[in-house]
Amino acid sequence: MRLKDLVDGGSDATITGFAIDHRKVAPGTIFGAFRGTRFNGEDYIAEAVKSGAVAVVARPEAKVEGALHIAADEPRRRFAGLAAKFFAPFPATTVAVTGTNGKTSTAELTRQLWRMAGHVAASIGTLGVTTADEQISTGLTTPDVVTFLSNMAGLAREGVTHASFEASSHGLAQYRTEGLPVRAGAFTNLSRDHLDYHETMEAYLEAKLRLFSEVTDPDGAVVVWADDPASERVTQAARSRGLRVLSVGTKGETLRLVSRTPNQLGQTLMIEVEGAQKKVELPLIGAYQAANALVAAGLVIATGGDAATTLGHLSRLVPVRGRLERAALTRAGAPIYVDYAHTPDAIRAAIEALRPHATHRLHIVLGAGGDRDKGKRPEMGKVATDLADVVYVTDDNPRSEDPATIRSEIMAAAPGATEIGDRRSAIAAAIAAAGAGDIVLIAGKGHEQGQIVGDRILPFDDVAVARECAA
Repeated sequence: MRLKDLVDGGSDATITGFAIDHRKVAPGTIFGAFRGTRFNGEDYIAEAVKSGAVAVVARPEAKVEGALHIAADEPRRRFAGLAAKFFAPFPATTVAVTGTNGKTSTAELTRQLWRMAGHVAASIGTLGVTTADEQISTGLTTPDVVTFLSNMAGLAREGVTHASFEASSHGLAQYRTEGLPVRAGAFTNLSRDHLDYHETMEAYLEAKLRLFSEVTDPDGAVVVWADDPASERVTQAARSRGLRVLSVGTKGETLRLVSRTPNQLGQTLMIEVEGAQKKVELPLIGAYQAANALVAAGLVIATGGDAATTLGHLSRLVPVRGRLERAALTRAGAPIYVDYAHTPDAIRAAIEALRPHATHRLHIVLGAGGDRDKGKRPEMGKVATDLADVVYVTDDNPRSEDPATIRSEIMAAAPGATEIGDRRSAIAAAIAAAGAGDIVLIAGKGHEQGQIVGDRILPFDDVAVARECAA
């Protein structure tokens, strides 16, 4: 592809790729110079041109010499549009999931349901790129736009026809998922998170609403978890563009959850669909996992799946890594669960999911990530102590912050909690204290394979550590 094929006024120069990191620029690259919270890409334009960039996408006032200046008031969006033309084609059917909690599970469960329907499917998100054959980590919920689009194009070349992906608030605000057709968007829920970046809940919601007001195809559909208070705003945004709305939940019209009964291996759902009730044995525990499964089913239906057949496939779903994953049993017979819950609402949901399965005490181990929204820390401590019987406050990913300070902010609203800084020791203490009829919940890191301390990532897997301590 030549530069002039992408932009007016371009030369015959051959485009070899796109980059937003000047260190990855090679001859023929189009460089995206964006202003970020920590770095300003415009400071590296000269270095990018020296390395061979043939064009630079940047604000009109940016200084570009020696390469074509593709000026745009919103350079991230312009860059994404150009990159999409370069990397296309993509899987024929793509859907996006946004919300505070449940994005990973919903995207992955959607992939599973598509596969059961006979499609070659994949998902992209916190777990990385997942297909029927492999899982490759990308390191972010929503990777940078170059990685995202190249991954999507790679999936299409491998024969993937259906792909689901997580659309985080950061990713939507920074146009990391632009350019490819999105047949359907989904909304799971909204609660406090990422206010270190968005500052207010309204700004946080507005970022997520972009999926419905701008990103989803004009003739596409939106799946909404109707039981969340923010669902009305999502529905309004969707209908203002003429998008088809499929609502699910106890207040849902497309898939109405009539009842939910926990059992030893999961839960029994009664779902009203097309005027009839259908019984589903869902092999996942917890109300929030039922919600994720129904939103996933809604996405499959929105993209052409048969409703009755899709609901029938729910009984064959497989738990998602690090999402209420049963890691081991203690010597006393208490099950140990690992969950990615790292917000007050997610901790509440995880505890409430496990409570019906605990005949005695529920123990929780939790911490909070450094360099992230500090305001949620005491809220996390309060929810844990209000709902669990035994609470251990430990380190999560402290990053550049003092771990003791993070723990103290959680402990301030967690009376009676035990503070153990070392995460392995905290997990070991909870497991040792759990008796028959108890349940242990290790919250915060889920599927993660490392603990971020300073600028280092130390090997740490909650599931592996839980199994070692239990043994």
